[in-house]
Amino acid sequence: MKRRDALNTMAGLVGAALATAVTGSRAADGDAAAKKVIPMIPPPDRNTKTPKYKAPPGSCDTHTHIFGPAARYPYSPKRSYTPPDSGLDDFRELHARIGVERAVIVNASLYGNDNRVVTDAIAQSGGHYRGIANVDDSVSDAQLQALDRGGIRGCRFNFVKHLGGFPDMAVFDRTIKRIAKLGWHVDLHFDAIDLPSFYPLLDSLPIPYLIDHMGRVQASDGLDQKPFKILTDLLARDRQCYVKISGPERVSATGAPFHDAVPFARKLIETAPDRVLWGSDWPHPNVKVMPNDGDLIDLVPLYAPDAADQRRLLVDNPRRLYWPEEA
Repeated sequence: MKRRDALNTMAGLVGAALATAVTGSRAADGDAAAKKVIPMIPPPDRNTKTPKYKAPPGSCDTHTHIFGPAARYPYSPKRSYTPPDSGLDDFRELHARIGVERAVIVNASLYGNDNRVVTDAIAQSGGHYRGIANVDDSVSDAQLQALDRGGIRGCRFNFVKHLGGFPDMAVFDRTIKRIAKLGWHVDLHFDAIDLPSFYPLLDSLPIPYLIDHMGRVQASDGLDQKPFKILTDLLARDRQCYVKISGPERVSATGAPFHDAVPFARKLIETAPDRVLWGSDWPHPNVKVMPNDGDLIDLVPLYAPDAADQRRLLVDNPRRLYWPEEA
C-alpha cells in the first residue's frame, strides 16, 4: 500500500478515536478536569533474584525506563500515572545483579518531550547506554541534533489507549521524515488488537521500526491469532521491522514465571533471529503482575535454546541497531 493511502487510513482511525474522545469528555471539562486524580503505580520488585542464566559479555537490555528522582526530573502534568522513584542508582544495581552491561533507556510518556532523564544517564554511562526520546514538532532540528550527539538513536510513539491513544498522524509523518536524516529508527507501542489496522502504516514506513513487547499479543489467544500472524508476517518479509522480546508479564495469561509467553518469543526468534532484541521493561509500569527481573532473564534460554541465538538476541542485534559504529 502506498504511504498516502496508509496515512489516509490512519487519519480515519484517528478521527474516529478523537470524535469518541470529544463526545465522552464534554462532561469532564472545566473544574472536573482540574480535579483529575493521577493514579500512583506500584514500584518494581526491589529484591532482584540472582539469575541462574549467565548472559554473554556485552549483553544489552534494550527496553528500560528511569523514573526520577521526581524532584530533579518532574513529570508532565498531563501524565496518565505517577511512578515511585526508580532512578539511575537502582538502574545500575539491577543490571549488575542480572549480568547486563549495556542498556537502552526509553523515555516514558509521563515525561512528555523532556528527555533529560535519558540523556543525563547516557552521559554518565561511559558509552554503555543509548536512548529513545519523545519528539514532536515542538522539538527543533538543532535540539534533534543535540539529542543525537547525546546518544539518542530513535524516538517513540505510543498508540496504546491507556497511555493516550493514537498520536497526531501528521506530526508522526513529519517526525519520521526528520529523524530519517539522523539515521534513527522509530519505536512503536501498540495494543495487539490494533495491529491489523496499523499494518498498512507499518508496511510503508521508510525507516527501521521496532515494535515493543511482542506487540502486546495475548497468550490466551494462541499463536494463530490475527495480531500475531501480522507481526510475524511483517518480521518475516520486511527487513525494516524489529521486535522486542520484552513484557512477558503483559503477554501471559497464567502469571509468573510467564512460561505461556515463551512460544511467542520462540516463534519471533525463529522468524528473524537477526531482528529481535531482549528487554526487561524495568521498572515495569502499569503491569497487573509485577515480575522479578532475575526471573525475566532466566527466560532467555527458554526463548532461545541455541547459544548463538542468545548472543544475537542480547549482544549482536542491539549492537547493530544502537552502536552501529561497532557492528
